[in-house]
Amino acid sequence: MEARQGLDVYIGWDSREPIAYDVAEATLRERASVPVSVSPIKLQELVGEGAYTREVDPLASTEFTYSRFFTPWLAGYKGWALFCDCDFLFLDDVAGLLQYLDPSKAVLCVQHDYTPSATVKMDGKVQTSYPRKNWSSFMLFNCEHPSTRTLTPDVINRESGAYLHRMQWAKDDEIGALPVDWNWLEGWNEKPAGGTPKAVHFTNGGPWFKDWQHVDYGDLWRAEASRIDPDWKPI
Repeated sequence: MEARQGLDVYIGWDSREPIAYDVAEATLRERASVPVSVSPIKLQELVGEGAYTREVDPLASTEFTYSRFFTPWLAGYKGWALFCDCDFLFLDDVAGLLQYLDPSKAVLCVQHDYTPSATVKMDGKVQTSYPRKNWSSFMLFNCEHPSTRTLTPDVINRESGAYLHRMQWAKDDEIGALPVDWNWLEGWNEKPAGGTPKAVHFTNGGPWFKDWQHVDYGDLWRAEASRIDPDWKPI
């Protein structure tokens, strides 16, 4: 994939925290040196189209817990497409991801070894632990790969959360690795020496919540939010 072809990006959208999506989209676009097409994944739109039919999962912490896996389908199973959660702040150019594209891989992600000690996150949602946790919060899909093409609406609606989030739909050697800076977990990963992460992930809770105002890089996030919406207030 040549850089000038750009990148399709899909960001999870949650009706409880739209400002988080707005900041993720704005900071990604503004730092991109290649053409990017950015779209929200809105659960109710997929439900309205009849594409999403899963029952409500009480353990789902966001509206895009499962709908994220519609990314290759939404991209028409063509080219490469990036998915990320809405609780991201981009501090670098997503063109930097293009150097890692490997046609032998079905998906690329930061392969965290993350076991949170807290049992609650964000606005009181349950914090669950499972293998490969947070791998699926930032996925660069090879949409034309045979394993990725198995992510049809029928499979996404039918299979377990473990099957989807642990990427059991791909062989282990089809899951490529990205540098940790592209999914830097606030409150878990160490700060990079002499710089900032490329993408900050406020996985436990971000500055759009009143109780999460003093997190690392929260000042940068608030500055972006205030620029986008001068009237926004933490919830």
